[in-house]
Amino acid sequence: MKNLLFILLSIGLFACKSDVDTNKYYGAKITTDKAISYSAMLEKMGDRDSFPVKVSGTAREVCQKKGCWMTIADKDGEEMFVQFEDYGFFMPFDIAGKDVVLDGYAYREVTTVQELKHYASDAGESQEVIDAITEPEEELKFMAKGVVVLNDVKD
Repeated sequence: MKNLLFILLSIGLFACKSDVDTNKYYGAKITTDKAISYSAMLEKMGDRDSFPVKVSGTAREVCQKKGCWMTIADKDGEEMFVQFEDYGFFMPFDIAGKDVVLDGYAYREVTTVQELKHYASDAGESQEVIDAITEPEEELKFMAKGVVVLNDVKD
């Protein structure tokens, strides 16, 4: 009888496998519903300085020192620099190429030469590349309160 119960329980757990959430959550646990693409975000943001939004994209690069920033890209290759609210969480170093959903806000900011050089160093760029940074850049950035790294396992 115990063996039959064990077999039935095992079958039940196996049958429910697809209901298990295998996404990875960082920061605030957010949902993926109503996330929009980077290009849709740009359109909705318009000329505003900042815009609260949930956006999806692909992790392109992650800070290899602490995981304290990353860049995401959409399917057209448009990139955005992402930081994490209050440095409250960090991302794994190996998520480049994985799909992500971010919840927070997009904002425009001028990044100083010193910051740009710091980020280039964190990314492992050569000293030649770092020394070539001589001008600040106006960028669109994102401050994430939570990130979901989507499961890339195909059933």
